[in-house]
Amino acid sequence: MAMPALMPRIWTAADVQALPDDPSSRYECVDGELLVSPSPRTLHQSALTELALLLGPLVRSAGVGAIVCAPSDWVLDPRTLVQPDLYVVPLVDGRRPRTDEERGHPLLFVEILSPSTARLDRVVKRDRYQRANIEYWIVDLDSRLIERWLPGDERPSIHAERVEWQPAGADASFVIELEPFFAEVLGPA
Repeated sequence: MAMPALMPRIWTAADVQALPDDPSSRYECVDGELLVSPSPRTLHQSALTELALLLGPLVRSAGVGAIVCAPSDWVLDPRTLVQPDLYVVPLVDGRRPRTDEERGHPLLFVEILSPSTARLDRVVKRDRYQRANIEYWIVDLDSRLIERWLPGDERPSIHAERVEWQPAGADASFVIELEPFFAEVLGPA
């Protein structure tokens, strides 16, 4: 007698939110697949902090958005809950959103690449973010560059010197010089 094949579990955002707190790991699900990654290391968090310090004043002074850093759940659909390292949300009546329901459509999702998350960030999450019509940046510390993915892109634009970004609602583009950013996080090249 043959054994029936086991069906993989389909995870929901609610399932992930119901998991007990685990400070050593990050739990997400994309299209029903559970993604577990270790908690970020010091270098990752340094890059995240520096990027937030660069982007925060830009979006705030232009009056277009607010920065949010992980851990912060974003439910894209009932089977997809992600925690981008950093995201930018539009303002609500000139102020930061106060609830998840007020956040609106994200202006930007950013992931800081780690060896343990590279495939998830570059393939699984990227595909899902593009399907959700979200601009997505992958910060590659080893290569000192940012991969910028727009929703319809088949390939990223690669930025090693600067990123120019004009989010919805901004009158002008923001320019982020990458050499000083990477030097602050990693030291001189």
